[in-house]
Amino acid sequence: MNDSDLPVRSKISSVIVKPGRFPRTARLLRHADFERVYKQGKRHFAGHITVFYLRREMAGGMRVGFTVGRGLGGAVERNRMKRRLREAVRMHYPGTDIAVDVVINPKKSLLKAEFSELLNQIERAFDIVKKSYKPVGGV
Repeated sequence: MNDSDLPVRSKISSVIVKPGRFPRTARLLRHADFERVYKQGKRHFAGHITVFYLRREMAGGMRVGFTVGRGLGGAVERNRMKRRLREAVRMHYPGTDIAVDVVINPKKSLLKAEFSELLNQIERAFDIVKKSYKPVGGV
């Protein structure tokens, strides 16, 4: 067993998680939450993704969810898009105290895009979300 297999305390919350995984508290899971973000939230358009975001009233960190519709391809392509998005988000998760829900929708072009390009778009989207809302308790 090496050090990378050991559980670590996550930047996202005080929950101990395996490396490379999101704790349940950092994921957007309920259909009602996705719908609320779509209907009331703001949008950011990038080359390969569209990001919807909305501040929550409750305290807590950023929660991220993904939606990949059937129109984007078969199950293999949709799952590949989700894996690429999850990894890009995991690498650039801001670990902020802003209570905001984020939904990321890929475009078909994501499958052929360079991963570094996707990383840049995710990083820019998170910067825009952070600038749109002051942290909880911020002045």
